[in-house]
Amino acid sequence: MSTLSTADTDASRAVGGDYSVLVLNCGSSSVKFAVYETSELTTSRALSADRLTARIAGQISGLPDKARLDWQPSGEPHLEQPLVGVHDHGGALALLLERLQAHPGVGRLCGVGHRVVHGGALFSAPVRVDAGVLKALADLVPLAPLHQPHNLAGILAVSERAPDLPQLACFDTAFHAGQSPVHTSFALPERVRQQGVRRYGFHGLSYQSVAQRLPAVLGDRADGRVVVAHLGNGASVCGLLARRSVRTSMGMTALDGLIMGSRPGSLDIGVALYALSTLGMNLEALSRMLYHESGLLGLSGISNDVRVLVASDDPRARFALDMFCERAAQEIAATAVALGGLDALIFTAGIGENSDVVRAGIAQRLSLLGLAIDEEANRAGCHALHAAHSRVAVHVMVADEEAVIARTTCEALLNRAVT
Repeated sequence: MSTLSTADTDASRAVGGDYSVLVLNCGSSSVKFAVYETSELTTSRALSADRLTARIAGQISGLPDKARLDWQPSGEPHLEQPLVGVHDHGGALALLLERLQAHPGVGRLCGVGHRVVHGGALFSAPVRVDAGVLKALADLVPLAPLHQPHNLAGILAVSERAPDLPQLACFDTAFHAGQSPVHTSFALPERVRQQGVRRYGFHGLSYQSVAQRLPAVLGDRADGRVVVAHLGNGASVCGLLARRSVRTSMGMTALDGLIMGSRPGSLDIGVALYALSTLGMNLEALSRMLYHESGLLGLSGISNDVRVLVASDDPRARFALDMFCERAAQEIAATAVALGGLDALIFTAGIGENSDVVRAGIAQRLSLLGLAIDEEANRAGCHALHAAHSRVAVHVMVADEEAVIARTTCEALLNRAVT
């Protein structure tokens, strides 16, 4: 098995395991990372996926001009420092791999798992990256222009630094691959649908992480009718039955569904046609408006950050938050229709986990479904939010995509199930 280091070190043996996997989530200006180590090896000395220990988590932010490394090794103080001479993903990954190789808490790297937003129709499960896979993923860039190019930049940067290190692409779309055509099809001619024009859905790694932990939170309700609201700068909802995706609010691209930080969510396609034919916009200007100038930012004219809007006394901020909550409640209700009812609602991701104002605004609009939250518990940031008389359980769960990617990567390397 290819590794970056050529020999075990005393330090790597001292922490209880020989092998580690690196998880990467590359964005436009950052590289988020986590290192997981196994606590035991199989008799064949292949990587064991049974037990994983998080050793280091952090990010390199501020690319290209103000790069900084922030990381938190397990049991050690938080470290933060500027990075001189690091301006792109290649430089960031080269430095990161060198630091990890030298760190005594990290065993030998035997694989890298990457978050990749769009897998299209070809990839409904994690895949070992090779030249053909890279080409296919690059072809999907127009469907996820905010994410896909940066996801691929991380893969390429690792390939240049460690060409023999196995890399796994783990897809946000894969969790939704088993949905019924009723929920994945657009009402378009068959000749168009046959070319891959359909709903794919996103945030699947987040939903998978929640689904795997639902029994510990919901008990007997875990396999019931559950809606998960992933609310962050990107936002969507997903309906689960037996912890499998039935319906999700995002479509072919990450523009559809809920109002987001700078994306509009569901939009009459006629608006785009009108912008092109009458308002004088070209495709570039239209794309910029839809991806970067709309959503909470466009509605408020102030910020895409919910924290800023909640703190503002500008009526435009209140208007933007009201619309955000209204659209989220509508999508949750629509998803409950697809599920045949609602047993539990889970809030996750940055806004869902931290904004009591947004949670309350959404819950109030869902009272017709028998949902009620305890206002004191909500303000206190408790994990269980439902009032005693609520017919729907309401919980907050922390998204953990990194653990899903690490486990998937370990299992793929161990079982050689990913080709």
